[in-house]
Parts: sequence; C-alpha cells; structure tokens
Amino acid sequence: MKLHRGFRLLPPIAIGIGVAAWLMSTAEPPARTDVQERSVVARTITAQKAALPTVVRGYGNVRAARSWEAISEVAGTIVWRHPDLDTGNVLVAGTVALKIDATTYELAVAQAEADLAALQADISQLEIDEANTERLLALEQSRLDLSETELTRVRDLVSRGVASQSAVDGQERATLQVRRVVTELQNALGLIPSRRKRLDAQMLRTEALLSRARRDLEKTDIVVPFDLRVGTVHVERHQFVGAGQPLVTADDTGQAEITAQVPLSAFRRLLGGDGSDAAVIPAALPARFDQISATVRLVSDPAQTWEGRVARVESALDPQARAVPAVVTVDNPYAGANPPLRLPLVPNMYVEVMFEAPAATTSITIPESAVHGGDLVYLRDADGRLALREVAVSWRQNGQAIIASGIAPGDEVILDDLMPAIPGTIVTVAEVAE
Repeated sequence: MKLHRGFRLLPPIAIGIGVAAWLMSTAEPPARTDVQERSVVARTITAQKAALPTVVRGYGNVRAARSWEAISEVAGTIVWRHPDLDTGNVLVAGTVALKIDATTYELAVAQAEADLAALQADISQLEIDEANTERLLALEQSRLDLSETELTRVRDLVSRGVASQSAVDGQERATLQVRRVVTELQNALGLIPSRRKRLDAQMLRTEALLSRARRDLEKTDIVVPFDLRVGTVHVERHQFVGAGQPLVTADDTGQAEITAQVPLSAFRRLLGGDGSDAAVIPAALPARFDQISATVRLVSDPAQTWEGRVARVESALDPQARAVPAVVTVDNPYAGANPPLRLPLVPNMYVEVMFEAPAATTSITIPESAVHGGDLVYLRDADGRLALREVAVSWRQNGQAIIASGIAPGDEVILDDLMPAIPGTIVTVAEVAE
C-alpha cells in the first residue's frame, strides 16, 4: 500500500524538474555591472604663508588709575561744604570741596608776622647802634690820643721841675678814663656780630613759624587735585575734625585701568615670541607695548568699546590663574558718555580686552574647522584624491589655526568634514575659498 502511494508522487516531481530545466535553458544570462570609484564634492583652499596679526583676549575688572583720599592735616570745625560734594557727583580740579574754620590759623599767621616785624626792627636798631658806636669810638680814640699826648708833655715838664707830680697824676687819671671809654666802645662793637647772629637765627625761626602758620591756613581749604568722581564723604558741616581724620574718597575721571589676565603662552606671542624659545628682554618691553593695541569691550554689552594702551605688567603672576596681569590704561573713560545708550567706563565693570600686535613672522594659516581631531588635515593631492596629513598647530585665534609643520605652501586643503574620510577618494572641487 505504501509503495503504491510513493509511485503516485513520482509523476509530479518529474514534471517539476522538467519545467525547471526548460526555464533555465531559455533564461537570459545576468547583465554585467561596471564598479565605479567613490567620489565626493568639497571646498578647498591653497595653503599659503601670510603675516597674521597676533590677537589675544584677556578679562578683568575696571578700576580708577588714581584715587584721592582727602585727610585733614589741621584740626577744626567744618564751616562750609560744597553743595555737589555727594557720592556719584563729578568735581573738576581746583574746586574747594570743604572749608575748615581758619580763625586759629589766621591768628597764628598774624602773630608770626608781628614777631617777624619786631625782629626786623631789632636788626635795624642794631645797625644804627653799630654806626653810632663806631662814630663814638672814633671820637673817643681822638680824645685818647690827645690825652696821651698831654700826659707825655706833663711828664716832660715834671722831669724839668716846671710842673708838680700832682699834675702828672691828674693827667694820668684823665687818660685812663678816656682809655676805658674807648675799650667799652670796642667791646660793644665786638658784641654786635654775635647779636646779629642771634637776631638772624630768631628771624629764621620766626619765618619758619610764619611759613607753617600760612601752610596750616592753606590746609583749611580742601581743594580737589584733579577731575574726580566722589565716592564717600565722611564728614558733615559743623562737625569737628582732627588732624589725620579721613574726609573724602574719590576716583580720577581722567584715566581708568584694567588688569587683564592673559595666559602666559599667549602673552609671549603678543610680545613677538614663538611660545618656545624666544627671549623677552625687560628693557624692550615699553617699546613693544607701544606696538600693541588694546580694545576694551564691556562683557554685558559688547557693542560698547573703548580704546586703550598697554601701560605695564604687574610684578607677579596671578596666583590662581597663573596668568600675566597686563595693565591697560584707557584715557578719558567718560568721553562720549550718554547713559543708558553709552556708559562711562567706571570701576568694577567686568570687561574683555582684545590685544592685537603686528605679526612677527609669516606662517601658514588655515580655518580652524579644517583641522580634525586636533591634528589631522584633509588634503587634495596632485591626482585629485583625498590624503590625510598630521599637522602641528602652534595656536588658534579667531577661528584660524596657525600651522607649525605638516603643510607646505601650495598644498590644497579641504575645508569640509568628509564622512567617511577614506584615503584615495576622488575629491571634486566645489568652490575655491579665498
């Protein structure tokens, strides 16, 4: 029974095999397809050496270039205060901000002037006394000469027996009296130089007292030394102040300073070094600073800018950032101020400083986007195919990469990021970027 069923399946199988053989014999062979190479379209530029100005950014806070703290040098009562002497107001140079009661110091000046006048009168009197004494001395010297001559004559008469001894004695007494007067006048003249020196010393002392009194009198007026903006006023009218007491603090409006923190390697490039072995001579820094421009930009409003200059570098690196503290000076930080459209550059503003220095050397510069993975650049070789090249990047700035090695002038650099980047792929130029 089972064999009978098996024979029943053979005819259909045979028919199927025959149909398949017929189809295979009548079917056309498969068509051949030629394999084409993969190609991509990309933008390229030709690498060239160029002098690229060095641009470095730094950030810092604004402060006044000069600050003024008025401290009382004399004691007294505040008798006048300028009506604009309040926080935030601007006072120009030469303005009297405060007045201290000057009565005591005016009296001291008057007393010193009177003492000086008295000493000048004493000196004049001394000169008159000297002249009078010299005239008297001349007269007495003449009397002494006559008296001595008479004494000689009387002694001669006594020796001849014509005159008595009493006459000689009387003449000797008269001569001694005249000689005494002459000696007293000579002593008086001898004391005049020392008296003059004493009066001169008293004059110097009195003049010093007068100068100090006048200086103290001048110090009763607190005068603004330069254009400034008032910060804090520590005193009020009718208040007594002692010497050494703070009165006013204010900031200079003529100049502002920013201590911008600049990375050390970037600062070396700014000075013209290559970041590796270039020597920076301290004596040449001021001349190099003159070649560096500095643009100050408000971080919260980049549209507001001020032009500055590099003034100096502080003595030590920033202890936290290990950056170079470059001090930038901005002249006339209040020029053109028109709040709120245009703000003045005031202390404690947080700003960005853009330093720009002329290029020291020429280098190959390519767009930063053309460097992949940090050090890989896609090139289009002479056959128009993709080549991968490792490069050394010196630094990056403003979207540009400065190449130290790996690319030669004339190499065709691919700007686009190819996915996947298979070496040997045909690259068709889409456009030539400037």
